[in-house]
Amino acid sequence: MTTTSVVQWGLWALLLWPQHLAASIPLDCRDDQGNLSRCTSISQEKLLDRVIHHAELIYRVSEELSSLFEELFIPFPFRLQSNQAAYSCITKALPIPSSKSEVQQISDKWLLHSVLMLVQSWIEPLVYLQMTMERYDHAPDMLLNKTKWVSEKLSSLEQGVVVLIKKMLDENTLATGYSEQGVVQNDVQPEVLESVMRDYTLLSCFKKDAHKMETFLKLLKCRQTDKYNCA
Repeated sequence: MTTTSVVQWGLWALLLWPQHLAASIPLDCRDDQGNLSRCTSISQEKLLDRVIHHAELIYRVSEELSSLFEELFIPFPFRLQSNQAAYSCITKALPIPSSKSEVQQISDKWLLHSVLMLVQSWIEPLVYLQMTMERYDHAPDMLLNKTKWVSEKLSSLEQGVVVLIKKMLDENTLATGYSEQGVVQNDVQPEVLESVMRDYTLLSCFKKDAHKMETFLKLLKCRQTDKYNCA
């Protein structure tokens, strides 16, 4: 893609960016005291719809982030490596179902807990990603703003899923840290290409996991309405 094409693509995406914010349904569950009380008064059905909508937006923006980062910073020969990103994803070791048959067999409880594990495992890495992208030369504000937006929305999604677990499963499940230790390493100064490829892998992995979050939540919604016809 030519420099002109990249600029045109960026301007087009920038024009659409406010629509993402306008379409976003607030999912801030914490009150002024930090308690998850704001979402408890919402019905289970409406809360699930809001959580799904949040997950959809996060996945959509993660796709845009990954594509924009690739166009701006990744030389074409290295883009093929994105197909291998799953082998080094930070969530690989989590007990998350991977095949379609496994997903179909797990209970509603484990669908919700799988989403929670994925969400919590990405909160710290996305904070790290914000810090590293701020050090990039000529990184457009759109890239930085979208990374910050996704990070903030992921925290809101965590709140919503925690309240949803309490409502649906009658469990007092609180945030239990699944974030990978040692991801944030501010004292390490790797080679430029190594740093860029590491961030590219993080974005590729996050996009895959964001899609899983959305898929699991939509399957849960389907089970609530049409239990025997959810593919």
